[in-house]
Amino acid sequence: MRAHDRHRNDALPAAATQHRGRSALRGRKRASIGVVGGGIGGLAAALSLLRGDFDVHVYEQASALGEVGAGVQISPNASRILHRLGLAEELARAGVRPLAWHQRRWENGRTLLRTPLGEPLEAAFGFPHYQIHRADLLAALAGAVPGERVHLAHRLVDLRDHGDRVEARFANGVRAHFDVLVGADGIHSQVRRILFGPERPRFTGCVAYRGLIPTERLRELELEVTAQVWMGPGRHFVHYFVRSCRLVNFVAVVEQETWRRESWTDRGEVAAALAAFEGWHPQVRSILGAVDETFIWALFDRAPLERWSAGRVTLLGDACHAMLPFMGQGAAQAIEDGATLTACLAEAGTDIAESLRHYERLRISRTSRLQAQSADNKTRFHLHDGPEQRQRDAEMTAGSTDWSFRAAAWIYEHDAAIVGKEKASHGP
Repeated sequence: MRAHDRHRNDALPAAATQHRGRSALRGRKRASIGVVGGGIGGLAAALSLLRGDFDVHVYEQASALGEVGAGVQISPNASRILHRLGLAEELARAGVRPLAWHQRRWENGRTLLRTPLGEPLEAAFGFPHYQIHRADLLAALAGAVPGERVHLAHRLVDLRDHGDRVEARFANGVRAHFDVLVGADGIHSQVRRILFGPERPRFTGCVAYRGLIPTERLRELELEVTAQVWMGPGRHFVHYFVRSCRLVNFVAVVEQETWRRESWTDRGEVAAALAAFEGWHPQVRSILGAVDETFIWALFDRAPLERWSAGRVTLLGDACHAMLPFMGQGAAQAIEDGATLTACLAEAGTDIAESLRHYERLRISRTSRLQAQSADNKTRFHLHDGPEQRQRDAEMTAGSTDWSFRAAAWIYEHDAAIVGKEKASHGP
């Protein structure tokens, strides 16, 4: 039985619907915390909070746990948290440890920057970098969270902060009360909408084709176990191994002025993807040519928020800092959020609202910086051939860009569980 199959689609047990109210934050019993959203960020936060001895329940609106997308990068700043949560064996089994980030020119494959990962990265920062299928990471997290604490088919419709507790109301009629409520419900967050009003995410002018290819089909390419980023005019192409190198995950990003589809994900045309990368290096073309099916989705982000919390309610992950995937930090930052939130609540006195404000102070500058750099990489990756492109290439060769080992240190060395009052969480 898969890990997420154990999570029941049932009404909450009576004890879970009652406000415990005499928790560590307000007395001696464990604090009760509700997490809205059962994705990677929500489950990672729940696991961190459970390991912190909080009484946690997760509410997911879907009838089964699942992740949109394929591969995800777990850098040392996130793997140190997941290892502490007991997932090292699962990550080693399902993930891939790449040897390097390899950035290349679109037409001839010339190396612009090769940033070591693997053993050098682990020696420098203490924990590995993994490439892993999103479903495998979600299954590992779900398998570590007790099934009775994950409640499926619970769509949040309203919440009320009563001062001494938060009430969550769901479409199925369930009402639950907690000391703290956490919105981990993604870029279209209902918790965020209730707290701060409606706001549409921004279409970033990019769409992405994505897919998975059995490695055997690409054997003649003799692909290295690296994450390769091919940069070209108005687009870029990324590929790397997942599933213990049995699959190659690719993402092909193309600039596009508008997005009119009703859903974020849709079937893409392989022929359209090939046409978009006409004239690119044969390796890129061969990978696209080996695809059975591809999906296309629009890339959205949001402007950084000035605050994430109100009273006893706060946000994490894409609900508060949705970013382009061009720094490989979306999932990692959501995992960091859960660790910092846990540490802040563990130090809380009677003022929960101040504890949540401390959490957001520690996180906002760091995530805002990564949002900005992810957006900058869209421009950097997509420069048309000319003076700016040549300057970029020279800087990359000198190791001065965000993907270089030295420049990424502020990301990888960060320990999100350390929450001293003077801690700087945003780097230099």
